[in-house]
Amino acid sequence: MHLLPAKSPSDPLQTLNDKVSEAQQRTQNKPQHLLLSNASRWGFYSKHPLLMPYFRWVAIIIVINVWLLINEAALPTLHTSASIINSLSNMVVINFALAILIRQHYVINLLFYLATSIPTSWPLSLRWALAKVYHLGGIHSGCAIAGTVWFVILLACIGYLSATDQITFSPYLLVISAMILLLLLLMIMTAIPALRARHHNRFEITHRFAGWSLLILFWLHAVSLQAWQLEQHALIEMLAAPSFWLLALISISIILPWLRLKKVDVQHTSPSQHVTIAQFDYGVTPFVGSSIAISRNPLLEWHSFANITTPHRTGYRLAISRSGDWTAKFIDEKPHKVWVKAIPTAGVGRVDRLFRRILWVATGSGIGPCLPHLLADTVPSHLLWSTKDPTKTYGSAFVNEILNTTSDAVIWDTSLKGKPNMVELTYQAFCNTGAEAIICIANKKLTYQVVHAMESRGIPAFGAIWDS
Repeated sequence: MHLLPAKSPSDPLQTLNDKVSEAQQRTQNKPQHLLLSNASRWGFYSKHPLLMPYFRWVAIIIVINVWLLINEAALPTLHTSASIINSLSNMVVINFALAILIRQHYVINLLFYLATSIPTSWPLSLRWALAKVYHLGGIHSGCAIAGTVWFVILLACIGYLSATDQITFSPYLLVISAMILLLLLLMIMTAIPALRARHHNRFEITHRFAGWSLLILFWLHAVSLQAWQLEQHALIEMLAAPSFWLLALISISIILPWLRLKKVDVQHTSPSQHVTIAQFDYGVTPFVGSSIAISRNPLLEWHSFANITTPHRTGYRLAISRSGDWTAKFIDEKPHKVWVKAIPTAGVGRVDRLFRRILWVATGSGIGPCLPHLLADTVPSHLLWSTKDPTKTYGSAFVNEILNTTSDAVIWDTSLKGKPNMVELTYQAFCNTGAEAIICIANKKLTYQVVHAMESRGIPAFGAIWDS
């Protein structure tokens, strides 16, 4: 996309040419859905956000569990009380093990590595599908829901067998079971998207402390079940049970990130009151397309940001913009030390490796996740960035770094030109640059709009899904 010269030698920004400006004027007031004139009706509905792979994974997990429930209920071997309890208990632990392990940082990185390791000569449709690897959080949600349902069934069976005096369970087992159920329901309620968005800190604290409590309670529950069934050699039999090893695996998965907990130094560059560029160099240089979580109080809340790495330089940067109470306080106070844990973890931007040419679409501080890919230059890339007063907000050095890396970058200054129609601008940029796919880093509403609009037109498009 051709650009006009900068307004002055000291101004690093380029502006769109007259043709693009006129197109923007024509589409400025059009609703987004009217811009899909060349999208098929099937594409419009099949690529709707409600049918994204994340929700398909949830549906697949639920269907598999329903099939297992029907299948196992028909088996004659499950007619004894002990076999019913054991089978239900195993299904509970299997589902929760999958739900937790799919969120484990090493597992996520492995899945991204496998999904993005195929050559770009493979069919685009296959690469498009594999690039949706970041939707595997649907397995987490599906297994968590299924595990809770299995536990309700298990608790109902325990209650029925106790009420009918077929088996006498320890009162401790009944109390532990009730506590587990209450905590599971609390975690599911706080994870409902509307409540989660409105009370994110409450969601995070609930999941952390309730999760730790559940791990302890599940261990006590497993021991209580074994003690009920076995009077002798209980320890030996417990070590042979699948649930024991699955609980051990869950425990290791939860503990492992905290073993890497450390307090590290941070330096700040603050070009404006809206943003700070936090610089870290404590012996870790993350890979391109990764993110890391930081905290000022590790027991209460963590915030993830995309790592900005620079070739041939150690450490990394985080572009932190004022978007809430925590970030506002962070920018104002500029702490000299913060906590980090776990390892750099692959994110949606990592899927660029699957394509020959990428168009990065960003708004505001969404430029942060895009920049390391532009600097690395491992995949030919183009940039469309819409933001307010880019030089004033992010500093001339930051903007120059972008322009020196991507000479044809389109930077739309909203303070001068108003808010653009990002759907139409994205489509124009895609056609002009010859990109093979689009990665959008923006707020949730706009990301969904851009991804849906482009995929409705048969264009591979990707963006965050706010599932973690």
